[in-house]
Amino acid sequence: MENQKTINHSTQRMTIILIVVALILSIPLIAMQFTNEVKWGLFDFVVMGALLLSTGFAIELVIRKVKAGTLRTVLFFIILLALFLIWAELAVGIFGTPFAGS
Repeated sequence: MENQKTINHSTQRMTIILIVVALILSIPLIAMQFTNEVKWGLFDFVVMGALLLSTGFAIELVIRKVKAGTLRTVLFFIILLALFLIWAELAVGIFGTPFAGS
């Protein structure tokens, strides 16, 4: 019975991750309809979707595997920091790496 509860919670969290990623990706999609300032192509949506999904799945993995509260918090911070640094590099090339296309 306990195993079934764990599966249900994991399935619910995975569903929430997918919904949140879809909602975040809908923001630039909607913005493109109203302004010429936002110009995303299919590749942009694919890359951002992969980045958001990998972040969500990494957080899900930490939730499943790490029980210590402090270690869990540190890992969440590291995962989110990596997300924001990669996002900033892809968006504006803040570090000037070839990764951003500069």
